[in-house]
This record gives sequence, C-alpha cells and structure tokens, in this order.
Amino acid sequence: MKKTFLTTTVAAMAFVAGTQGALALDEITVAYFLEWPMPFEYAKQMGTYDEEMGVKVNWRAFDTGTAMSAAMASGDVQIAVSQGVPPFVVATSAGQDLQTIAVAVSYSENDNCVVRSDLEITKENAADLAGKKVAVPLGTAAHYGFLRQMDHFGIDLASLDVVDMAPPEGAAALAQGAVDMACGYGGGLTRMKEHGNVLLTGAEKEDLGILVFDVISAPASFVAENPDLAAKFMKVTEDANDMWNEGSKQEEMLKVIAADSGQDIDTAKQAISTMVFPSIDEQLSAKWLGGNAQTFMKGVSQVFVDAGSIPAARDSYDGAVNTGPLEAAKGM
Repeated sequence: MKKTFLTTTVAAMAFVAGTQGALALDEITVAYFLEWPMPFEYAKQMGTYDEEMGVKVNWRAFDTGTAMSAAMASGDVQIAVSQGVPPFVVATSAGQDLQTIAVAVSYSENDNCVVRSDLEITKENAADLAGKKVAVPLGTAAHYGFLRQMDHFGIDLASLDVVDMAPPEGAAALAQGAVDMACGYGGGLTRMKEHGNVLLTGAEKEDLGILVFDVISAPASFVAENPDLAAKFMKVTEDANDMWNEGSKQEEMLKVIAADSGQDIDTAKQAISTMVFPSIDEQLSAKWLGGNAQTFMKGVSQVFVDAGSIPAARDSYDGAVNTGPLEAAKGM
C-alpha cells in the first residue's frame, strides 16, 4: 500500500507541481464527481457559470480526489469542486501549490467503510478484521477515515491486505466477495451497503474527531492570476447553495441535480439529505476556514505520516487556504 501510493500519485504530483502557466481567460475546466449530487450542479445545468463568469466552463468528471490533484498539477483542470481534504493534504504535502478556496460540503454519513454481511463483523468484534482484504481509494477522505477507524479499533495495518480501488470498483468487489471490506463515498458507498454493514455511524465517527468534508480547491497560480474569475465562480456556487438551503426550490433543483449526477431522483435525494452546505459566513468562521480547517489538515497529514503513506507533513497548512475568493464573492 505504502509503496504503490508513494510511487504513483505523490511522486507524479511532486514532479509536475508548479508547472501550470498563465491561463487564457476565455475557457476553464472544472473537476467534479458523478454520483455526488450537489447544488452547484443546478447552476451548471442552467448555464449560470458561463453567463456570470463570462467564460466557457468545461466540466470533467473524476473518480477520486487524487486524480483531481494530478489534473490540476498538469494544468488540465483549474478548479476542483468537492475534493476531499485528505487528497488535498497529500498533494500539498508533496509540494503541489494548491489552495482551498471554500468548504464544498460536510458529509460524515456519506463516507464510510462497509464490511461484507456474511462475515458478521461489527464494532463489537472489529478485531476480527485482522488478516482481511480491504478495498480503499488511497489518498482520499475514505482512506483517512479508514486509517482513523483502524487505529480506534487497534487493528494493525500490516495485518490487512489493502488494495487501491475507487468506490465503484470497491463496491463491485465487495458484492462479488473479492474483498472483505470496502471504503468509499457517494453512489459507491450506497451500493456497498447493499452487501454489508458499517462499523461506525457518522455521528460515532464525529465523536472520535473524524470529520468528513470536501473543499473547493485550485492551483495557487490560477487564483493569483485570475482573482475575479475565482470570486465569480464562488459567487455562483454559493448562490446555488443558498437557494438549496432556503428550501423552497429544492424539488425543482433536485430533478436537475439528479440528472446531472447520473442518479435517479430517489437516490440523489437520499445522498444529498446527508450533506450540509455551509454559508459563506459559516465557512469564513473559526469553525471552518478561520482556523479549524487548517488545524484539521495538519492532523490529517500526521495520520498519513504515521501510517507511512506520505513521507512528511508541512509545518503549517495556513498557506494552503485562501479565503480571498469567498470574501470577494460575499461582496458581489
């Protein structure tokens, strides 16, 4: 697990970090996840981003946040929506100059590990996982949650056969009995639950300090060179969040969001019901980007260092957060 992780994603991002040059302002590409319904998709489908930003916005779907990091490092993507904190931390720890410009979503119930039903392993006998095969999307929020849960249950990582699989692949492997436990999020997690049970609920994970939230991230060079564009992107995104949070247009929005995320309405409704979209003021508060997010990132990095997944952490992640676009959006 350690060798594969270090020699692929981290190494690749370290070599290409900082290579992104100046961008033409007539077109940008934004990364997002399928089967991950969020309010921004309503604005995406309505053409609001193109209209308000004055550029053509191309949208590219990804399976993992680590792949998003690599695409931003290569210059193929300028903004990533809902990148998990762990892949963001892995990238910035490796030297990639990414910045968090917003909190995309909080979702402690929508990211977890599922044990195959026939094993009958719960939190009461979690020690029985020793020696089992586990599918984990390495470097993601699910990977971080997996590491923290295994530490909580006192399970030696060396006793597990960990394979790197995106959530959809992990769900299929769990269904086929090819793995004993799979970790993931979104539609992949939903399918995993059809064949197993979680060890800890979202609330139980939060009690242990295992937060689960995604960020909106971008290369620092892009934000510095295009501050107005970044701010306008945040303005459209936050307007969509506010519309969803207000509630009166949720039914209309859900139809569009579900279609865009590649889900039926019932599945999308169940998934988005477990998500929280903080307002701009909330994001700028001490609870989030006003300090706690940076502290949390430092904690995440140390967990990965201790697990041998990354060689070292940054001294501080304060420089990995840029609230400028959000603050500008608030004044628009």
